[in-house]
Amino acid sequence: MSKKKVIHPDRSPDFVTGAYSDGVIINGILYISGQAAVDFKSSQFVLGTIQEETKRTLNNIKAIVEAAGAGMNDVVKCTVHLSDIADFDQFNEVYAQFFSGIRPARTTVQSVLGEGIKVEIDCIVHLPA
Repeated sequence: MSKKKVIHPDRSPDFVTGAYSDGVIINGILYISGQAAVDFKSSQFVLGTIQEETKRTLNNIKAIVEAAGAGMNDVVKCTVHLSDIADFDQFNEVYAQFFSGIRPARTTVQSVLGEGIKVEIDCIVHLPA
């Protein structure tokens, strides 16, 4: 039986995620909780344009993926929540820069997001052997 392992990127020592983990590994799969445009050092949201928030969000995801010993090309599925689906094209331009080759499967929906954020993304990652 495999044990679960928690993954947190390099965050402020004062940061508390609440009742969830940034990432959980089990059976060679990393499940990443919904991430947004948060500064990991200050634990504060960094609001901006959809492009700016998407870039920061994906860099946060990249930090979690790398903390688990993987790379962005190991991401197999993403679920994206946009506060305004009209931002899709601008979001997608930035998103595409983070993946090459076979891109992850993806679902993108419009959602009500808290704290004024424009984008939230969760992922499933197949870890290298």
